[in-house]
Amino acid sequence: MHKNKKILCLIPARDGSKGIPKKNIKPLMGKPLIAWTIGQAKKSKYIDRIIVSTDSEEIAGISRRYGAQTPFLRPEGLSRDSSTGMDVILHAIGWMEKNDKTYDLLIYLQPTSPLRTSKDIDNAIELLFLKKAQSIISVCEAEHHPYLMNILPKDKCMKGFIKKGHVNKNRQELAPFYRLNGAIFLSRWDYIKQRKSFFGKKAFAYVMPAESSIDIDKRIDFKFAEFMFMDNGKKSD
Repeated sequence: MHKNKKILCLIPARDGSKGIPKKNIKPLMGKPLIAWTIGQAKKSKYIDRIIVSTDSEEIAGISRRYGAQTPFLRPEGLSRDSSTGMDVILHAIGWMEKNDKTYDLLIYLQPTSPLRTSKDIDNAIELLFLKKAQSIISVCEAEHHPYLMNILPKDKCMKGFIKKGHVNKNRQELAPFYRLNGAIFLSRWDYIKQRKSFFGKKAFAYVMPAESSIDIDKRIDFKFAEFMFMDNGKKSD
């Protein structure tokens, strides 16, 4: 709880994963991937309750072992490749309101971001109140500047590849661009119910460093995350 507002943490973890089988429970530095996110949420000063939305009894059991609750199993229709994160969020909100209780804030933490920290979580929550925001979304600086990118024609000709005004400029001369890093999505409960989106005029960015912004999708991402953990002394916080 922060400023008398109750905060629910929702962690999505479906069983199916084409790129990496059973990705959400694949071991990372001796623990299932999802355990890192559960641990970060548990260390938060403000989160009141942690639930995992999954379609898998195996994932549910592992989640409970590491301190999360699994009050429901997600319907199969919300566990397909075509299912969106917002589908999962709205299902959880609806289930909680019908069967349990409501909260003031919802923070959505994907298990594929094991290098975020509890400090990042708490900073994002504090930022929401500081900005009087409706939502906070984590970002990091883009690794590759979009002004230095373009599509290629079939003949691979690079005429006009870089727009006038950007040719021969060092990256340091270009205004930084930011990208979503997938680590933190935070919203007021009623706001996300009504808008079905984290974005809007009262949405603000929480900027994270690139080294904490790994979003695990491919096997090489696992290897890089392992390297970062070892480089940091095997600490997630």
